[in-house]
Order: sequence, then structure tokens, then C-alpha cells
Amino acid sequence: MTSDLPRRLADLLHHRSAGLQKGDPVALPLTTSTSFHLPDVQGAPYIYARNGTPTWEAVEAQLALLEDAEVVTFPSGMGAISAALFASLRAGDRVIIPADGYYVTRVLSEGFLTPLGVDVVQIPTLDYATADFGGAAVVYLETPSNPGLDVVDIADVCARAHAAGAMVIVDNTTMTPLMQRPLDLGADLVVAADTKAPAGHSDALFGHVAGRDAKRMGRVRDWRRLSGAVPGAMEAWLVHRGLETLEVRLERMCASAGIIAARLAEHPAALRLRYPGLADDPAHDLSRRQMQGFGFLIGLTLKDATVAEDFLARCPYLVRSTSFGGTHSAGERRARWGDKVPEGFVRLSIGVEPVEPLWAAMAEALR
Repeated sequence: MTSDLPRRLADLLHHRSAGLQKGDPVALPLTTSTSFHLPDVQGAPYIYARNGTPTWEAVEAQLALLEDAEVVTFPSGMGAISAALFASLRAGDRVIIPADGYYVTRVLSEGFLTPLGVDVVQIPTLDYATADFGGAAVVYLETPSNPGLDVVDIADVCARAHAAGAMVIVDNTTMTPLMQRPLDLGADLVVAADTKAPAGHSDALFGHVAGRDAKRMGRVRDWRRLSGAVPGAMEAWLVHRGLETLEVRLERMCASAGIIAARLAEHPAALRLRYPGLADDPAHDLSRRQMQGFGFLIGLTLKDATVAEDFLARCPYLVRSTSFGGTHSAGERRARWGDKVPEGFVRLSIGVEPVEPLWAAMAEALR
């Protein structure tokens, strides 16, 4: 944890306190109004809900404290990714994206950026360490990669990309700003799906873009306003509430993930295991230097698709869903979505259950 992050977490919990008047609600009120009283426009804090609402303002204030940067929120992680890319690219530009990262980013790039005249180049995450970024306008990376959990040196990539004249966008969904701080390492923009751990309860789609360059963030904010890719009030309210417990949830989730990963590594059913917190993981040394924790995701490779699906079906404490970062532990066989992983690869997201009952259920399901 960076030196000033504890103070930022305390400020997050009390970011509204100084403005409270006698009798005001301590919990953030849910403001659903799309219209605001405008006898005149000058000085009005809110004009129309596509421009901003009190609920957005509150959750953006929280996220800004965590990122130590300006934040613009979106109705999903892909909304944030789309905004960052479309606000940064134009016809004729080249963008480098991970071939093994979140697959929807690839689908978006191939289906919409390429037809608009953007040259989309895909490379594996580990190849970023030696890639030539010459000619690129944007270098987009995701570390640890989803779902393979490969890790690349963000500071090194940023330095080489900037030297080549490119800006850097980092998807920090898997780690959150509590465990990894790409802006501090040189990234120009951070994108994240707050649907995952920040919201934490699998009941709100949300995302954000963070950056420290006012002009660049102005472009992102304009994209939201003009495209209409705006978050809902209820979702913003849910994320605001979820962020208040993010630190304590992550502490439990990551501690449990470390215990379970170590036990899975010794299990005969595990053909391969990826967890950056294990001393023999290929990403361990870099993760120790770059991250303030090892996360709650585990990559488990079982014999084949049948064994993997049977394991997931037999474990009562693993929700079978295509998301992660929630309070419930979850597992998914990722090859079914076309990810370039073995058929028996399972992405595990460890939740907040007591670790021993969770492990006992997993071990029984692997028998």
C-alpha cells in the first residue's frame, strides 16, 4: 500500500462529511432526477442528467481519491474502455492491444476501430516487454492479463511507449487502485470495470476512466456527454456504497486466494496453476515490485473440459458466472468464450467466504 493510500481510504469514507448540515442524511441519498430547476443557467451545479448528477459526483469523488486523479464514470467497464480508445484515436492511427487480454476489447477494436481506419495490432502481454512501439499512437495493456495472469512492467512499457511518441492506456480491472497504480508508473489513462471488486456485490454495471491530463480527460468527458454513455443513478449509488468496504473485502479475498493457490499448487489434479503470489510463479518477482498485493484471481488448469466442468458443477461454493471480484467465489472455464487457454483452464475468483469451508468444498469437488 502506497504511503498516502491509508489516508485516502479514510478520506473516501468521509468525503461528504465536511459538507453535511444539521439533519442531513449520512448515507448518500439516491438522486434519480433527470431534470433540475433552472430559472437561469449560470452557476447551476446540475443542468441535465446526461451532463452530470449529484450521485455521479459522489462516486467520482471517491474514485478520484483512490486514483489521485480526475475520474469520469461510465455505465460499464466497456463503456470506459470505448471512451478511452475513441477519445484518443483517429483514422490512420495505430493502436497496440493485448492478444491475450479481455476478449471484448479485441472484438471492439476489430469490429469498430479497424473499419474506421485505425490500424489494430495485437501482441501477447509478455511480448510488450520487448515490443517496438514505433509508429503507435496508443499502447493499450492489461496487467495482470485476463484470464492468463501474465504480468508486464508498466513503468518500462510507459517509458518506451512515450519515447516512441505513443500514449499508454492501462486496464487495471483485476487489481484496482488499491493494489496497483498505473498512473504513478507513467500511464496516461487508466480504465477499469468497477462492476467487479469496487462494486463488489454483482449487482451494478459500472466503469471509469482516470487521468491527470486535463485536456485528455476533457476529451473523455465530452465523449460521455455526446455519446450518451452515461451511468445510471442507481448503479452509481450502489458503487458508492460498495467502495466503502472495498479495502476490507480485498484484504479477505486476497488472503484467502493466497492460501487456496498454495494448496491447489500441490493438488494432483492441477496440471498448472497461475497466481502471482506464489514464489515460483513466473510473474512473482515483478508483481512484488509493481503491485501492492497479489489479487484474488487464480488460473487453474485441469485435465480437460469435462474435468473442469465437473469440478465447477460439484463445488457448492463456486458461482458459475462470467464475472469476478464479487463477494461470492466464482469459477468459469474460459475456453468456452474463445480465450486462447487450455480447454481445462478455470479462472477462479475468490470471494469473502471463510477460507476453510471454501477450500474443503473445492477439495471435495476435485476428488
